[in-house]
Amino acid sequence: MLRLRLGPADLCRVRFADRLHPVGTAVLACQALHDPTAVRTVPGPAADAATATGRVRSAASVLRHLLPARGRLPDFLTPLDGLESVAAGLEAIRAVPARRVRVEVAAAYAHLPRTPLRRRFAEADGETMGLFGRALGTWHDAVLAPHWGELAEAHAHQVAEATGHLAAYGLDGLLNALHPAIRWEEPTLTVRTWWSATLTGTGYGLLLLPSPLAGPHPRVLVEPGQPVLVVYPAPMPRRVETSAVDPLGRLLGATRAAVLRRLGGPGRHTTTTLGRAVGISVSSASEHAGALRAAGLVSSVRDGGAVVHRLTPLGVELLGRDDTLPPHAPDARRRPAAPPRLT
Repeated sequence: MLRLRLGPADLCRVRFADRLHPVGTAVLACQALHDPTAVRTVPGPAADAATATGRVRSAASVLRHLLPARGRLPDFLTPLDGLESVAAGLEAIRAVPARRVRVEVAAAYAHLPRTPLRRRFAEADGETMGLFGRALGTWHDAVLAPHWGELAEAHAHQVAEATGHLAAYGLDGLLNALHPAIRWEEPTLTVRTWWSATLTGTGYGLLLLPSPLAGPHPRVLVEPGQPVLVVYPAPMPRRVETSAVDPLGRLLGATRAAVLRRLGGPGRHTTTTLGRAVGISVSSASEHAGALRAAGLVSSVRDGGAVVHRLTPLGVELLGRDDTLPPHAPDARRRPAAPPRLT
């Protein structure tokens, strides 16, 4: 049980991560997809992981050997930096001092049999770290990347639901509704996670990240000079589990449907913000916006150094015909009498 005492500086900086971290999500997913229940919670990635062949199976074998199948993972493998891409996340991992790598990997291996590859990984051997990075990149591209639009859409849905909950019930209501394993009794946030300690907040806030690939327990990362990161299990909303059960996803493809739904929400949508929101590169966001524009669903205008995209009346009508609410617009008409849990 982790007990985290939060001060005013932390509580006035509670916020949600605006997107999933490619490398952090991949590392957690390597562990989470060992669980048979993952087939129900994240069917697409689970199926791709189970049917992998060739290079992907070899990469999975390396990762299964280097990462504990359950329990706490080395903190340096889920960095706060490197949000832009898998390459940026792996660069953030390579920048970690060797001493920290040795300490955290040795702790993670405390109950695992010693092998030459694990020993070299625990020693922060450059060649072995490179092997890990290549394996993680291969596995991410084959198992997570095809479903990244759906995962990003699910994340946006969870954040929208939680922020609506915050507006309705305040910070106390939000923190006590995140997950059954998280309890807030001022000034202490108690989290049933993989490790136990009593700590004080960093003074840099609390960064909340709902994820369907967190595993069975919340994850907590506490680093000096950084906000405390809490990754907590959140289910994939039924309406965005796969494009097979999403009519708009079947029509346009899951990622393009996510882009269109995002454009249906409030705010100024540039190519860059679209890419961040949906979890794709800027070039991919530009390509999807261009295809939607060619279909008459989106209009685009240059505003300074950015291109701003908006739905056309036809795009608005298509979203209106969609039988699912967009992820950023939870139904505000149904206000429960008491704060419900978010998961």
